[in-house]
Amino acid sequence: MKIILASGSPRRLELLTAAGLTPEVIKPNCKEVIQAGLEPSEIVKSLAEQKGKSVINSANYSEIPVIAADTVVAIGNEVIGKPKDRADAERILSELSGKTHQVYTGVAIFYQEKESVFSVKTDVEFKTLSKCEIDAYCNTDEPYDKAGAYAIQGKASFMVKRINGSYSNVVGLPVCEVIEQLQELGVLEK
Repeated sequence: MKIILASGSPRRLELLTAAGLTPEVIKPNCKEVIQAGLEPSEIVKSLAEQKGKSVINSANYSEIPVIAADTVVAIGNEVIGKPKDRADAERILSELSGKTHQVYTGVAIFYQEKESVFSVKTDVEFKTLSKCEIDAYCNTDEPYDKAGAYAIQGKASFMVKRINGSYSNVVGLPVCEVIEQLQELGVLEK
């Protein structure tokens, strides 16, 4: 079955492909609007829904499943986005150092007249990072296009002491939960 991934994230495409799906990528074209006062889990659900609807509204995809997602890193209710520059990446990694933070991914799946919007949370504990470790990591390309300024599946794996929850969620898409929802919506067989 044809599936559309409403995301430009190569990591999400890799995760879905590894799960046996072959999605067509259509990047969403929308201005992301975050309502004030929302908790991180609500923010990612809202953004995923906005992204998915922008793709659906750009053409008639009601008969083709559309999957959209958004991921944020948070400490408590403070959302930590992608770093603006090296100094910001260093600041973010210093803030995460030695602490447990949360990674939230919101997913919106649209199929026919049905819609499933949900979020998944994973707790990630970082080791205490030295200035040298932060500098070395920031010398790579990795931190600059990722929420929280790190990629668990890449060079940052040395930073992660433990996780509680979905590993693929930290990468950018909770694959198990996505497959379960595709089954519930009748896209995939159980």
